[in-house]
This record gives sequence, structure tokens and C-alpha cells, in this order.
Amino acid sequence: AQKSLDALLKDVRACRICAGVLPLGPRPVLRASSTARILIVGQAPGTRVHETGIPWNDPSGDRLRAWMNVCRDTFYDKSRIAIIPMGYCYPGRNPRGGDLPPRPECAQHWLLKLLALLPNIEFAILAGQYAQRHYLGNRAKDSLTETVRNWREYFPRYLPIPHPSPRNTNWLKNNAWFERDILPALRERVKELL
Repeated sequence: AQKSLDALLKDVRACRICAGVLPLGPRPVLRASSTARILIVGQAPGTRVHETGIPWNDPSGDRLRAWMNVCRDTFYDKSRIAIIPMGYCYPGRNPRGGDLPPRPECAQHWLLKLLALLPNIEFAILAGQYAQRHYLGNRAKDSLTETVRNWREYFPRYLPIPHPSPRNTNWLKNNAWFERDILPALRERVKELL
């Protein structure tokens, strides 16, 4: 299975489907191994991740690792944790602030093929509304806050969380229940599967 996955990842990293619309050009950023038991699904790489080619290599990643209670070495051990965002390349800036949504082509073209070669995934952390809408479908609530608040409906297979971006600091202040109620469950589940 790992050989097939490595071949597929090579194809994904060579993908040029969106080349004409990506402001910094294509550079798909994802990591996976057929032995991974945890899947992290974010939105799409930001500029720093695009530059380094390392997923979650930014303040959002620092916060996510703290939430999970794992060090960088564990986080980047692809034999245990797969990292496959909804969009694999930097989508560009949104004129209203932040980055544009992840390009849909990644999920349409690659995601099912990738997941088929990840037979050991037992838990997916769904960071942000794009991941939640895709993986939870019509089970997702009308807002991210409601989806996250109802996390027990999806757990232990999935855990919807807000995106750990510094842009969401106010959301975290206004929804103190997230860190109080959900982070202990997240940490316990991660520990169990590592």
C-alpha cells in the first residue's frame, strides 16, 4: 500500500491543474503514510507554508500542536499523522482579508484516491468550515460554531475544531467552552492513537 501511496503522492505533488490561477504557482503541500492513524484536515497552505513546503509551519500550526499536546517531531511523523488539507496549494489573498478558500480541484481530483490508500485512519481533525462541510456533509450544522459545539455527534471518528489561526483569537475568547470541554477530549484521543 505504501508503494502505491508514494506513487500517488508523487503525482499529486506534480499536479498543475490550477497552475493558471495560483498567484505563487503550484506547490502541493501534504504528507501521508499508509500506517498513519490520525488525519489532520486544514484549509490550504498559507504563504509561509508555500515557501517552506512544510504543512502547518506557521503560528496556526504552533497553536494546533499545543491543542493536540504534541511536539513538532511527533506532529511531522507521517507514519503516525497524515496531513491532507482541502486545498494543497496556496490559493491567494482574499481582498476582504485572509486567504481565499481552498481550490475545489484538489478534493475533486485527488482526495478519494488518497484516502483509499490510508486504511488505518481512525480519527480526523477537521480544522475549519471547509474541512467540516466536506467530511461531515449534511451532518454539519449551519455554522462552524454550532458544528464544533455539537462535536460529540461526530466523535471519536471526527473532531470539528475552529481553524487555529491567530485570526480566530476572538472566537476562542467568546467560546471558552472549546478549550475547556473539547481540548481534553482531543488530547486524549491523540494520545490513544499515537
